[in-house]
Amino acid sequence: MNSSLSMNFSVDKKNRKITVEREFAASLSQVWAAWTRSDLLDQWWAPKPWKAKTKLMNFTEGGYWLYAMVGPEGETHWARMDYQSIKALKEFTAMEGFCDSQGVITQELPQNKWHTRFNQAAEATLVLIELTFDSLADLEKILEMGFKEGFSSALENLDELLQTT
Repeated sequence: MNSSLSMNFSVDKKNRKITVEREFAASLSQVWAAWTRSDLLDQWWAPKPWKAKTKLMNFTEGGYWLYAMVGPEGETHWARMDYQSIKALKEFTAMEGFCDSQGVITQELPQNKWHTRFNQAAEATLVLIELTFDSLADLEKILEMGFKEGFSSALENLDELLQTT
């Protein structure tokens, strides 16, 4: 990661939130595309050596993204992100949870709400992500599963992708 780019990761247990602020050395339109197009998401969303693989994506209000995280040994974990609101080039909200290959949400694992905002700065784009959980136990489970490390790694993948687009 370019050391001049900022990254903040904070956990607010009282309000059951994880907040990630991340700067990218790219235009707002490039960063927005990387978060909203499956062909680009598949290139950065999973932490290496894992890969993201989209089965279906409809980036519209009421649409969803059904994707798998595929490990180096072929292990597959499915997830679904249901888009609730979208303001082009500004923000989107979505519910995300683990699911089966048909998109049926797994109730045994935590779900959370994403509120992702995009702001153009002088030489970069700032992305602010707020994840809200139904319970503190759900938030703690996601952290135990390695969310901070995995998501940080994926955001570094996005840095690499943005240098080539």
